[in-house]
Amino acid sequence: MHRSSVAVAALAAAALLLTGCGGQGTSDDAAPPPADSAPEADQVDDKPADEEPEEEPEPAEEVVLDFGDESDQVRELQARLAQLDHFAADPTGFYGDVTVGAVAGFQEAQDLEVSGTVFESTWSAITELSAVPSQQELYPPQLVMGYGDNTDTVRELQARLIQLGHFDEKPTGYYGDVTSAAVRAFQQSAGIEATGQVDESTWSALKEQTSEPARDDMFPPIEVPEVETPANLDERCMTGRALCISKTTNTLSWVIDGTVQTTMDVRFGTEEYPTREGEFDVYWKSRNHHSTLYDSPMPYALFFDGGQAVHYSENFAANGYNGGSYGCVNVRDEAAIAALFDDVREGDKVIVHW
Repeated sequence: MHRSSVAVAALAAAALLLTGCGGQGTSDDAAPPPADSAPEADQVDDKPADEEPEEEPEPAEEVVLDFGDESDQVRELQARLAQLDHFAADPTGFYGDVTVGAVAGFQEAQDLEVSGTVFESTWSAITELSAVPSQQELYPPQLVMGYGDNTDTVRELQARLIQLGHFDEKPTGYYGDVTSAAVRAFQQSAGIEATGQVDESTWSALKEQTSEPARDDMFPPIEVPEVETPANLDERCMTGRALCISKTTNTLSWVIDGTVQTTMDVRFGTEEYPTREGEFDVYWKSRNHHSTLYDSPMPYALFFDGGQAVHYSENFAANGYNGGSYGCVNVRDEAAIAALFDDVREGDKVIVHW
């Protein structure tokens, strides 16, 4: 796990205190020599001859690529990350949210500082572990829809797949693992190459076999029950600033000095991917995070243990407790988690308990 920026700041402050400041003083009753007098023959400099000059601070590491960049080098970055299984979408040449998540995932896997920005050290590690991308890797065939898309057209796709029994969940508009598997199943049934992505032939075949979905089919109503503040909080949540997460009540309470600020519904990982219990710290905040490992969005992510984080889940909002996460703590109230994201600081406690 990488140290949070709070831990780094604390270490820096401690180092400054230990180093101190000041210099050698002079005796109050020692008169200074006249300004025009020559030094005595036996006078020596206070400073040891072998003392080395203070080292210059190392310059900040140069940024190679960052959010908002658009270039052929960004396209190369995306293709190289795809080779390393950290980028599931097609290269676009634009450094957006998906690329930030892919870079952060690579940095975490390589024990580099997790920032989502490509510094010189990150670029060197990526190029060392990957090959120069081919033209086909840089410019793959164009698709109608594919991994990472989040649109109303994807909702239509999902609603049409429901008609044929290939998609069992409510439409979310996000093209991730579940949608890919459903598309692959349709392609196999239709005798089309099973790629899991929607090209023109797949889209045409699907529309021929289905009817246009109604709006309610694409945007089913969501029932969000009222949540009561739990009466009993874990004692570790009663001091300081804490995200108090109860597996018993399926709630997250934001607590400051023992006072509950807000409470919201949460769900946890499945049996295969359990959410770990214990006391942790928020070590990284990523507002528009995208998981490259599971190819899914993780908006308002508050990372607390490895790859596990508290974040908004559209799937949870659409399907409730009929499912689970890959270990993260899912929140289905987007407005609530957005406000919480702005309030929580790196270094705040996270208590996951029964």
